[in-house]
Amino acid sequence: MKKLLIPMLALLPWLVVAQPKGNDFVKGADVGFLTGQERRGVVFHDRNGQERECLEMLKNDYQMSAIRMRVWVNPRRGDCDKYVLLAMARRVKALGMDLMVDFHYADSWADPAKQPIPAAWHGHSYEQMKQDVREHTIDVLSLLKQNGIQPRWVQVGNETANGLLWPMGHIEKNPQQYAGFIRTGYDAVKEVFPEALVIIHLDRGHKQSLYDWNLDIVRKYGGKWDMIGMSLYPYWAMEGHPELKADDIITDCIANIRHCSQKYQCDVMIVETGFEVDEQHPEKMDEGRRQLTRIIREARTATDGHCRGVFYWEPQCLPGGYKLGAFDSKAAPTAIMEGFVEAWPNAL
Repeated sequence: MKKLLIPMLALLPWLVVAQPKGNDFVKGADVGFLTGQERRGVVFHDRNGQERECLEMLKNDYQMSAIRMRVWVNPRRGDCDKYVLLAMARRVKALGMDLMVDFHYADSWADPAKQPIPAAWHGHSYEQMKQDVREHTIDVLSLLKQNGIQPRWVQVGNETANGLLWPMGHIEKNPQQYAGFIRTGYDAVKEVFPEALVIIHLDRGHKQSLYDWNLDIVRKYGGKWDMIGMSLYPYWAMEGHPELKADDIITDCIANIRHCSQKYQCDVMIVETGFEVDEQHPEKMDEGRRQLTRIIREARTATDGHCRGVFYWEPQCLPGGYKLGAFDSKAAPTAIMEGFVEAWPNAL
């Protein structure tokens, strides 16, 4: 296999083909809200009503082997800053789980609808902004390294379908600068952790045209990545689009994983997914379990081995706040969580 990759790499200098760690398939969760929940006194319980530490339960009851954490630049009140990341990373390491770091390159949320420049970077030139990206990335990762923690994956940007650091890195207004930021983040990660897999992350994993358009631009202007991260949310995709069906969205995403892995010669991971919790209508959680089971099963078995895992976004969230968590109002897992076990019962 390695011999076959050598001429391919010679033809595609922009691409670094990342080798998967063995033949494992990762099941994980983003738990960026967990620190705040614990600070407010939330106590988690298992299916039997027993008090449990959340991360330990995710690992031992639901076969999760990895945790994803976002990091913001200068957040208010310190939410999701590098020290919160470090504290969670220590817990993740103590449990023998892998870590994914998700750089938003913003002081708060960054997604397809908003990619705000951090306040401290306002007024900087493009070259200065690249240096900001580099220094911030190195600073955060160096803190982890100094504490004996090595992330397995690092995202450079969060759901950058429309670019990042707007307007300077907007994909339509300044495509070359968008690709430049991705390349800068990539190089910064490798400077601290050469073996970490760098992920470029887009939303709407079912839309192949989005991935072709965005990733072709990044490739054209010298951007790099090791792995493609996708968000897959049938619920949000169907919102306002009654003509869409959840199973069709999942089918299209699995097809897009195969397409992207072949076109860009790299592995793919579903780094965000989630399903509706409605305690008044238990059938909705059963449907979420069914969809999650299908996603994990097909991501593992129907992508020619190129989908390396599935992460649930904030499963421990409680109803009344974020509607696509996977726990109930008693801070206990709903039926949705059973999808992690049903999809692959002999994972551990």
